[in-house]
Amino acid sequence: MLTGDLPFQALPSLHLTDKVYQALQLMNDNQVTHLPVVEGERYAGIISEDDLLRADDENEPLETLRQFFGNISVKNDEFFLRAISVAGDNNLSVVPVTDAEENLLGVVTAGDLLKYASQFLSLHEPGGLIVVEMESNQYAFSEISKLVETNDAQITQLNTTNNPETGMMLVTLRINKAEVSDIIATFQRYEYNVKYYFGEELYANELRSNYDNLMNYLRI
Repeated sequence: MLTGDLPFQALPSLHLTDKVYQALQLMNDNQVTHLPVVEGERYAGIISEDDLLRADDENEPLETLRQFFGNISVKNDEFFLRAISVAGDNNLSVVPVTDAEENLLGVVTAGDLLKYASQFLSLHEPGGLIVVEMESNQYAFSEISKLVETNDAQITQLNTTNNPETGMMLVTLRINKAEVSDIIATFQRYEYNVKYYFGEELYANELRSNYDNLMNYLRI
């Protein structure tokens, strides 16, 4: 999904002639802490509530606060994960979306971006999650996939991150199978370091089943 395909929120844009108190009121009314500023149709930058509060006079126009405008936006033809990155890196409540000519097309809220990210990662789908730590040069997708598939499961999402301090790689796997104990055991058998896992544990289920069978036997 491109950022231009996202539904934009009906939030107001600020103009250089708007007063500081007007901008603060609009942010309060719309429950955001950032709003884009336009000059005509062109995007002039984004300003935050904190920057507005720096003004000496709430009646002064936004033109006088140009030095506080953030030159932050995403293009409409960029993948929507870019908008999530920009929002996170700059702690934005809204992300402006512009075209190639720097015209403001609209804004996407951080809350909506989280919702789209959840849909993209299929977080609502049932299944398990396993995080494996390894040396970067030991990463081999084909082997990891094979170990998962030997347990009648498939990888639905895979993400990797590198720790710059240790040089270790964390591989996060979304599995289409809720019971992950067998998969974990397979990874450990092949000397993978399983850092975390979330899902139903088959061993716990079997223990509960054995306990129930014992209690039923004692009642006979």
